[in-house]
Amino acid sequence: MVDFEEHREELLECIRDLLTRKQYAALRDQLTQLEAADIAALLGDLDEDQLPLLFRLLPKEPAAEVFVELDPDEQELLIQGFSNTELKEVLDELYVDDAADLVEEMPANVVKRILRHADPETRKSINEILKYPEDSAGSLMTTELLDLKRTMTVQDAFKRIRRTASDMEIISVCYVTDEGRHLLGVVTIRDLLLAEEDDIIGDIMDPNVIFVNTLEDKEEVAQAFSKYDFFVLPVVDAEGRLVGIVTFDDAIDVMEEEATEDIEKMAAMLPSDKPYLKTGVWETWKARIPWLLLLMVSATFTGQIIAGFESALAAVAILTAYIPMLMDTGGNCGGQASVTVIRGISLDEIEFADLPKVVWKEIRVGVICGATLSAANFLKIMFIDRLVFHNPITITIAAVICITMLLTVICAKIIGCILPLLAKKLGFDPAVMSSPFITTLVDAVSLLIYFNFARALLGI
Repeated sequence: MVDFEEHREELLECIRDLLTRKQYAALRDQLTQLEAADIAALLGDLDEDQLPLLFRLLPKEPAAEVFVELDPDEQELLIQGFSNTELKEVLDELYVDDAADLVEEMPANVVKRILRHADPETRKSINEILKYPEDSAGSLMTTELLDLKRTMTVQDAFKRIRRTASDMEIISVCYVTDEGRHLLGVVTIRDLLLAEEDDIIGDIMDPNVIFVNTLEDKEEVAQAFSKYDFFVLPVVDAEGRLVGIVTFDDAIDVMEEEATEDIEKMAAMLPSDKPYLKTGVWETWKARIPWLLLLMVSATFTGQIIAGFESALAAVAILTAYIPMLMDTGGNCGGQASVTVIRGISLDEIEFADLPKVVWKEIRVGVICGATLSAANFLKIMFIDRLVFHNPITITIAAVICITMLLTVICAKIIGCILPLLAKKLGFDPAVMSSPFITTLVDAVSLLIYFNFARALLGI
């Protein structure tokens, strides 16, 4: 991967040069030396009119692997230019879960053409996967798997594997089922190789199988891969029948999608399923403007608080200079707490029942952080702001600022840890309760604390 990125520009220049000189044999040799994902990345950097030609230069099996790695827009472009024969060849080489993903991404007219040219068995499997909710294990799985019967001998098992494994994505793990396809156990190729030929599968299988249900959330499926270090996970229906498997590459895709979605939500944006450079200006605007409008409106409450204490600010104008510092510090502290808690929720380390523990911990952290920041701020105010910049600051004003900072930090930590857990409890994505939202709320709290302390201690 590192080598590819280092030589990416050099490879692109070489490909463009070979295309210009129509050295197609050399170009084919150049491409077939690369991994499918790297070829797809290179094709994405080239002009759209060059994509069909380069794709057709690839041998059949590598071409299907590259096709899976291409962006949906590029896949649609190729399908539009495929002959019926070419389309069928690509579909025949795709695994069922990849074919189902393709159908989900394409517009209706393209989907009709894909299903029309898929063989009946593939079409049935695609429709089986598509009936499950988009975010479920069923939508991730492939129905192509190796299953054995517990009454088989090891010799029988190897015969079945040799006969059927050529179309399978994973052959190193076999699942044992009964006549009704109920999942009974698991056996690996290693187990079979180390066993005697006449050993019975039911005797050597591991009956303790970790599995997921077809309707289980795909994020929980991905977490199971991380927790147990699996590279394949069986999927069963409500009756315990084996209907498919989820492979590690699909789990990695889910982890990447969920992480991207959380980051976008935490940055106050609606999630997008397109790469940044392939997302149009209007699509980007639509993803960003709803939250910006909401945050702008909510920020007016902050302005109203300042307006309500206008007389206090007029009496001691220097108080205005410290408003940004207090608001920013509170927002940063609240953001730290929220990000930590959101991450804990996503890893199943924190639940709503842990709320008292989380709040108590953040209060203690807030006291220590707030005291440290207040002490440092007091020294800065007295020795830099007052002596160096000659600001009209008294000990009492410094006390108001520093006490406000202490209480603001504590409140920000509490708000930052409560809101994500509350959102999770109410069925919302905790990432929604992230830095921008919490910062706006903490800004209002910090101003209320600040001005009320100023009134009480300064008599204004």
